[in-house]
Amino acid sequence: MQALLNAIAQMENTPDAHRVFHGRGGVYPDCEHWTLDWFDPVWVLTSFKVVSEEDLAACHQALQARWASLMPEAPLNWVYQCRATGHAETRLMAGSVPEPHVVSEQGARYQVHVLRGQNHGLFLDMANGRAWLKKHALHENVLNLFAYTCAFSVVALQGGAAQVVNLDMSQGALAVGQQNHRLNNLPPKARFLGHDIFKTWGKIGKMGPYGVIVVDPPSYQKGSFIATKDYIKLIRRLPDLLEPQGHVLLCLNAPELDTAFLHRQVAEAAPSLKFIERLANPDAFVDVDPEKSLKVLHYQNA
Repeated sequence: MQALLNAIAQMENTPDAHRVFHGRGGVYPDCEHWTLDWFDPVWVLTSFKVVSEEDLAACHQALQARWASLMPEAPLNWVYQCRATGHAETRLMAGSVPEPHVVSEQGARYQVHVLRGQNHGLFLDMANGRAWLKKHALHENVLNLFAYTCAFSVVALQGGAAQVVNLDMSQGALAVGQQNHRLNNLPPKARFLGHDIFKTWGKIGKMGPYGVIVVDPPSYQKGSFIATKDYIKLIRRLPDLLEPQGHVLLCLNAPELDTAFLHRQVAEAAPSLKFIERLANPDAFVDVDPEKSLKVLHYQNA
């Protein structure tokens, strides 16, 4: 775990939420199970396998030493989360977590919850996707599918979007999304629909057409969405929802499915969509095999 300890020794205290160490990318031998994230003022250390108390003590000592150097007057706050199969746990290791816990990224504020659940309310690997949307949202009607806590909606409105339609099955996630809009003092130009997307096409269509559509589904969520069989159903609908020259971000975070999977689906179900580029992931999320990392593909309608 030396690579993790080295990263802790070199980390800085910055205002934006970000990933500090990404062992999951396979770049650091023997550290593939570790990640470390900064959700100001809390460090969140995650392991995807069971680790010893001795390893956790070593991480605590490293965090304590670095934090004493960075912020000698401030308490160290850190959370450990284990995501090993059959051994899931979340533990406050030192200090405390603010309630509510609000973090920033690229001029936007978001409410997060690092002590409950595996999803903290903001996916840090999607930072570049949010930056892209903020630059391309001016005067656009934006559709945000699988909106979760509506971070894409926040940046779209910051970028001057005319309207954002957020759709997600989770009313709880959308409620956090509404809070995120209030945190950022955004104009009332967002709609929040707690519906099953596959039963809502009529309503979605009536609020279109859209200049930008973001599709960011889970890769596998039983009873909701399974990428291998359901993604093509979404793609088939896109040309009719898009304005001429409208833009689409197709997102996929499934290590077993590569960019070619999405390209094949688009070629079959929506050949009018032209591939423009794959957005780069944040530097911290480096992966020995980019096809196993988050894929964010930009297409444009004919």
